Amino acid sequence: MDIKQQQQQLSLAKSSRQRCNEWIFRDVPSDITIEVSGGTFALHKFPLVSRSGRIRKLIAEHRDSDISRVELLNLPGGAESFELAAKFCYGINFEITSANVGQLCCASDYLEMTEEFSKDNLGSRAEEYIDSIVCKNLEVCVEVLQQCENLLPLADELKIVSRCIDAIASKACAEQIASSFSRLEYSSSGRLHMNRQAKCEGDWWIEDLSVLRIDLYQRVMMAMKCRGVRPESIGASLMNYAQKELTKTKVDSGSNVVETIVSLLPVEKLAVPINFLFGLLRSAVMLDCSVGSRLDLERRIGSQLDIAALDDLLIPSFRHAGDTLFDVDTVHRILVNFSQQDDSEDDMDDASVFESDSPHSPSQTALYKVAKLVDNYLAEIAPDANLKLSKFMVIAETLPAHARTVHDGLYRAIDIYLKAHQNLSDSDKKKLSKLIDFQKLSQEAGAHAAQNERLPLQSIVQVLYFEQLRLRNNLSCSYADEEQKPVHHSWRISSGALSAAMSPRDNYASLRRENRELKLELARLRMRLNDLEKEHVCMKRDMEKSHSRKFMTSFSRKIGKLSFFGHTSSRGSSSPSKHSYRTDSKVIERTCASTD
Repeated sequence: MDIKQQQQQLSLAKSSRQRCNEWIFRDVPSDITIEVSGGTFALHKFPLVSRSGRIRKLIAEHRDSDISRVELLNLPGGAESFELAAKFCYGINFEITSANVGQLCCASDYLEMTEEFSKDNLGSRAEEYIDSIVCKNLEVCVEVLQQCENLLPLADELKIVSRCIDAIASKACAEQIASSFSRLEYSSSGRLHMNRQAKCEGDWWIEDLSVLRIDLYQRVMMAMKCRGVRPESIGASLMNYAQKELTKTKVDSGSNVVETIVSLLPVEKLAVPINFLFGLLRSAVMLDCSVGSRLDLERRIGSQLDIAALDDLLIPSFRHAGDTLFDVDTVHRILVNFSQQDDSEDDMDDASVFESDSPHSPSQTALYKVAKLVDNYLAEIAPDANLKLSKFMVIAETLPAHARTVHDGLYRAIDIYLKAHQNLSDSDKKKLSKLIDFQKLSQEAGAHAAQNERLPLQSIVQVLYFEQLRLRNNLSCSYADEEQKPVHHSWRISSGALSAAMSPRDNYASLRRENRELKLELARLRMRLNDLEKEHVCMKRDMEKSHSRKFMTSFSRKIGKLSFFGHTSSRGSSSPSKHSYRTDSKVIERTCASTD
């Protein structure tokens, strides 16, 4: 008991003693003095022993010495509750209310004011009030629970707390059911349905419960869960309670509040907003809560990370000076939880991702959103001078390779990191650049990367190679619009989305096969371009020498020879000669060797 509580009890004892002088018998001298919590009461033995079994026993034990002074140690409620009990012994009327019924129950148990010693005693009167008044009203139950905070553990042993908690849970559940029925309505077709837009009036108790101490609040929430109260209502109550308590509590009690709220979070997703989970996680990190609570929050956040915002991930680092500005380790664990959760979903339903190459499956959509979120996060933390390369790379590499269809965001983040950390060695720059698939850069990002002096020379060469490949591929599309195979290859090469949407176990083999096809196509493209230039010269010469039908005949014959990817029509075309086939093979071999 602290000094403030002691002073408060002394003040109550003094005021009780003053009031005692007003109602006590003045014409009969006092024959016993009762001391309670620093206060003294000059009373009479007969009224007390007629109702209180404890006082009767104390006087009986000292009958020979004619005891005149009794000290009651640790009486629940102190002098204030004893004054009410003494009034009851003297037959003086007073009102039992929600503010004193808890004290009366505990005091009557301590003083043994039961039916065994007197009929219709104080204990039975207080019990009757709890059953008939308190348990019928939710707000009154909350008031009694507040009074019981200072009466534990006796109030718990007398089942005052448990009866109030059960009453609150049942009342909240009943209110919710009634509110649900009130929102039922018939549609135009005559079918009964729930009006989701109507305001739910069954959660008015949320504000009332916010006044309870954390241990009692925890028990109320657990009882509500068992009764079947909606997870959304539980989540709303937790949010309201956390907002009030965490703004006024100290560090020690604050950590207990956070850990308790985390343990009470509903298991259902979206029962609480993700920004509330991030707020709890920030508080848990700042207050140094238990590892289990933080890991639980990280797991919950990871399961719905695709709906998070960039500001949510920017968790300040509360460690020693010289550390990173933001808590990168916590974000990494959240990403690992997201990836593991994604893998577990894939294992349960492989057809959703692995066997179906559709990029629109739910898990793939979540991957795209998280990949974009991670790239923005990397760009935000990249300027931090204390951010080590290993931490930057581990965040970038956490997601699987097929999560990013476009690498513009990752390239931007890496470029910012290179600009802020100019003392990186060439080997470290190469490590960073290997994270980027330059084939998945947009035209604008590719043009920027081709002139970026911060990138290693090898990376710039790769960018130039893929830019040239894209240009040649676009050129091939303009000459072969009606041929399906070239169009299919060009879309796959230029966008990179098809291979990105494939499953991870097939992606590597597909990329190798696609790389070989690209090399062959590039070799054929160079050879055909040379042929095209030669035929163009011949056509100009024929146009100068020939006229009309003769020119058109020659033009048709030469066009038939210029099938861009080696395909010939069913009529009017001739096969390439053996000499040209050997020439093609040599050109292909030289081109593949140079690209390797």
